[in-house]
Order: sequence, then structure tokens, then C-alpha cells
Amino acid sequence: MTTLKSKLQDDLTAAIKGRDELRAATLRMTLTAITKEEVAGKEARVLSDDEVQKVITREAKKRREAAEAFAQGGRTESAERERAEGEVLADYLPKQLGDEELAALAEEAVAEAKAGGAEGPRAMGAVMKIVNPKVAGRAEGGRVAAAVKRALAGG
Repeated sequence: MTTLKSKLQDDLTAAIKGRDELRAATLRMTLTAITKEEVAGKEARVLSDDEVQKVITREAKKRREAAEAFAQGGRTESAERERAEGEVLADYLPKQLGDEELAALAEEAVAEAKAGGAEGPRAMGAVMKIVNPKVAGRAEGGRVAAAVKRALAGG
């Protein structure tokens, strides 16, 4: 079993013993999503830590989107619950990049792509291929794409 998955299970046990309903429910949902991912496809497999990380990231994104939808619908209690669940999941994700760090990585990738002969707005794909592995889970795709567009426009 992966170390991240076993940490989630240990934390779930601790949350249940500590009667932390929010944390227990959130971890239970996340572990269910991980198990679902493990049995998807032709045969069951054990996920690596990176794959578990991706599942947690996907679950956290669902919480953010649900919180926004609830807030727009005027259901503040539900929105708060989703935000709280998102914060629980954030403990298991790598620290997110700040705007300055993301912009610096995008500028670097644009310079690298220019050295490879790709320039202007059409270079977006080439730049994204360079920057994505460097960012890897520390920023959402939309934020990365926006930073790359700004870097391409400015350069």
C-alpha cells in the first residue's frame, strides 16, 4: 500500500476516535474515490503516491467548485461545509505556488520555448509542455495557462 494512502487511513482512524465528524467524512469520501480509481479498468491495481495525490487534487477541486455553486445558489451553510472539506484535503496536497513563483516559471518556460524556436501565441502548447512538469500539482491548470498567456503576451 502507498504511504499516502496509509496516512489517510491512519488519519481517518484518528478522526473517528477523536469524534471529528468533518475530517472523518472527508477522509472517508477521499479513500472511497481512491479505491474506486484502484478498481477501475480491466484489473484492480494499487495506486502510487503520485496517483493518490492526483485523486486528492481532483477531490479538492470538486469541493471548490461545489462551494462556489452553493454560494451562488445562496446556500451558505453547504458552501461553508464544502470549503471546510477542501481545507482538510489541502493538508494532503503540496503547497500551492504563489502568483510570483508561477509567473517566474512561466517566463522561464517561454524563454526555453523561444530557444527551441517557438514564439508568439502559437507557442502555447510547447510552453505548457515545458512548464507542466515543473508545476506538477502545485497549481491548477487554469492558473498555469493564464500565467503562460501573460508571459507570451509580455514577451
